[in-house]
Amino acid sequence: MSIDTLRAQYEAFPYPARNPADEKKRLITGSPSHLDEVNHNVFGGRLDHARPLRVLVAGGGTGDGTIMIAQQMADAGNPGRVTYLDLSDAARAVAEARAQARGLTNIDFRRGSLLDLGGLLEEGGPFDYIDCCGVLHHLDEPAAGVRSLAGALKPGGGIGLMVYAPYGRTGVYPMQAALRTITKDLPPKEQVALARRLIERLPTSNWLLRNPFINDHKQADADLYDLLLHSCDRPFTVPELAELAAAGGLAIAALVDPYRYDPAVWVKDPRVLKRLDGLSRLERAAWAEQVTGSMTKHIAYLVRPEDAEGSVARPDGPEVVPVLRDLDGAAVAKGLPPGGVLEAELMGAVVPLPLPRLAGPILARVDGRASLGAIHQAVTGKAGPLAWDAFLAQFAQLFAALNGVGKMYLRR
Repeated sequence: MSIDTLRAQYEAFPYPARNPADEKKRLITGSPSHLDEVNHNVFGGRLDHARPLRVLVAGGGTGDGTIMIAQQMADAGNPGRVTYLDLSDAARAVAEARAQARGLTNIDFRRGSLLDLGGLLEEGGPFDYIDCCGVLHHLDEPAAGVRSLAGALKPGGGIGLMVYAPYGRTGVYPMQAALRTITKDLPPKEQVALARRLIERLPTSNWLLRNPFINDHKQADADLYDLLLHSCDRPFTVPELAELAAAGGLAIAALVDPYRYDPAVWVKDPRVLKRLDGLSRLERAAWAEQVTGSMTKHIAYLVRPEDAEGSVARPDGPEVVPVLRDLDGAAVAKGLPPGGVLEAELMGAVVPLPLPRLAGPILARVDGRASLGAIHQAVTGKAGPLAWDAFLAQFAQLFAALNGVGKMYLRR
């Protein structure tokens, strides 16, 4: 697949389909590259917003990742800049209009390929953080893409990426092959029209119809084209993703969200789980991927192996500050009995989150500013004497549950 072919697709169908006017109503957030998530998984919670953060969004599309992190940096008072890079003029125009609608002035828009970053490096030097969401699986040589990105990364920096996963996309690849046969040599819009005709007439035995985790073909034309008509699309299992990272001299620091990759979340039989003892973190994640069958993508944070030890924040000291994402701790705490259970949606399943006895009093004080030391003192005052180690054990259980589903991160 040539760069020209890839560019032509996104000129015809900028992806994902976005209306800049919607920026007045909401900020689209997700993973990777949510700023608190990046801080937690790449910088060990130590990100200093007084120091300019230099960010590259490699393959920015219509701007979701770019707008999210640029807005969050502006809100945090970080004086850094975000460089948006994409091949498509049409996609960039949408992203620029979205930034203008928000009044964001901390984004530099560039046209180009992530395989050729020399000009950007000459212009401003390497990057602290690189977002590459939904791009590498569309390259003829994904390893070349990782090597290019790794070469543009500062020491101590990291990459947030998303690639497709095979098992949750069951039915996609046979349909791609079938459509390739009947749509070759047609203009993009005619390809979409013919694809929709076929989808409306598929037999009920078709695996795409039977897959509850895939619905892009039911949405905008750009979504259907990207799912079923893309000229280059290859998924990665967890071991293949680790190999891809290693090709760039990088290691997987974190897979998001952690509970997706925890066998004990999905299988409750202790005899079965016992057989997994001794497996590495990534081996256990690979087993979970095989068993669930529902992963349509992998979101990972990559760092250099020498930085991996301290890249992910840990709840290990009184100076640590817990931060909630899309969750009102005080509101949750009001209706939470001691030792209660929360429920979270994870890959189409409802997962119970058993919580420690002090989950309510702790959550009531998690506001993104209070440290664990301060929360410990406040909880001790309400509940009577409570040793630090006992408090930390309670918090660790709460953190494991909420971080496991992407609802809590840590700062230092």
